Amino acid sequence: MIALLVNPDNAYTEPMIREVQETAHAKKVQLQIVKARTESQIDVAFATLRKLHADALVVGDDVFFTTRREQLVALAARYRIPAIERWREFTAAGGLISYGPSLAAGARQVGIYVGKILKGAKPADLPVEQPTKFELVINLKTAKALGLTIPQSILVRADEILR
Repeated sequence: MIALLVNPDNAYTEPMIREVQETAHAKKVQLQIVKARTESQIDVAFATLRKLHADALVVGDDVFFTTRREQLVALAARYRIPAIERWREFTAAGGLISYGPSLAAGARQVGIYVGKILKGAKPADLPVEQPTKFELVINLKTAKALGLTIPQSILVRADEILR
């Protein structure tokens, strides 16, 4: 069973749940939704995951979870739950895997746009851009601590492997 941790206060939560449920159904994987909107609810969510014998956790995309990265990593380690999150920084902090756009590249693009606006460009004239590169980062130290072996077929696809 895989769990999805979401913040019920996020407007994107319901569409995210639907997308993950569709994928889980197509892959014939049991999915459990756990919700947290506060630090203490994150603690409760992990205790729930332990009782449910969750095999893995997907951390939903939410700024609240990004700011609680260390708490999530510590709880995943304590409860021995493999966890994946969107940002590389999660994996660098000790999470197992991250897959998503580069936070640094996004910040760099924001800086470029701010520079253009400060030089007189009209924001409405600037194109809306989407990320074009997604990074797969794997933390082998965390995998070892969890007793997991990452298949070579996944390792060769990784953009970065943390040892």
